[in-house]
Formats: sequence, C-alpha cells, structure tokens
Amino acid sequence: MSAEDGSIVLGHDCIVMENAVIKASKRAPVRIGDHVLVGPRAYLSGCTIEDFVFLATGITVFNHAVVGIRSEIRVNGVVHLRTIVPADTTVPIGWVAVGDPAAILPPNAHHRIWDLQEPLDFPKVVFGQERPGPGKTIMPELTRRYAPRAARARHGRGGRVADTVA
Repeated sequence: MSAEDGSIVLGHDCIVMENAVIKASKRAPVRIGDHVLVGPRAYLSGCTIEDFVFLATGITVFNHAVVGIRSEIRVNGVVHLRTIVPADTTVPIGWVAVGDPAAILPPNAHHRIWDLQEPLDFPKVVFGQERPGPGKTIMPELTRRYAPRAARARHGRGGRVADTVA
C-alpha cells in the first residue's frame, strides 16, 4: 500500500491478498468498504470500493472510480477512471467498464472503449496535464513532473495508511 500524500481506509473484514497494490494520493484517496475481497495482483488507485464487493485476480480500478455495493469485477477486469459501476453489477472476465454509468465492453471493442474513455481525460485527471495534439507526446513533461513524487514515495516520505475503519 502506498498512500503518498493521501489516505487509504479499509473497512471491516476486508481481505487483501498477496501482491495486490493499493495506491492513494491527496486528490485521489482510497476507501474500501466492509466485507471486500481484493484478489491477488489486483491494482487499485485512488478509488472507492463499496461494501460486499469481490475484486478478482489481476483486476484494475483507476482513479476516481466507484465500484458499487455487491458488485464483482472478475479476473483481469478493468474499471477506468471516473467510472461508476452501479450496485450489483458484474464486469466479466477481461472486460472493461468505462463511463458514468459504466458501459461494460469486451476488450476487443477498442474503438468504442476509446470513444468513452477519451473524454474522461486520463492525463489531466491523473497527471494534471493536457493531452498534446497529433504527432506530439505527453511523456517528457509527464516523467519530469512525476519522477520527483515517485522518488519521495520510494523513500517513505509524504504519505500515510489509515488503520482505522471509515
């Protein structure tokens, strides 16, 4: 778990299995509700997981996403940033949830996923950067900005993990 300059709060009777990654930041804290299972190799970043949720092996939930009560994100499922997965929803094995409310799409629906994903503006939301125009890349500026923060986190400065229940 890495809280950087944010917080991570786990509810009652949560299970976080081996090699799961939970990351928070000041602008994107993590809250995991009661009776949640986070499977091995899961990756949660700056999201809210409501109560009674099953997160299978290898899933990913991005910043500012919400996974509703009693939902399931099955093996290698993805919940994109700023996506709202309604209560009692299942994201099938390897599928992608994107949008508010979530459209749940197979991984081979790349163009439809991108149509929904692009306006969610991952570079702006996560890194505070505008997406560059055609033929340009965001990477030089992104790495210059992000490297110092990653170095602080690596050296154990600038974050906390809450050990209390919300």
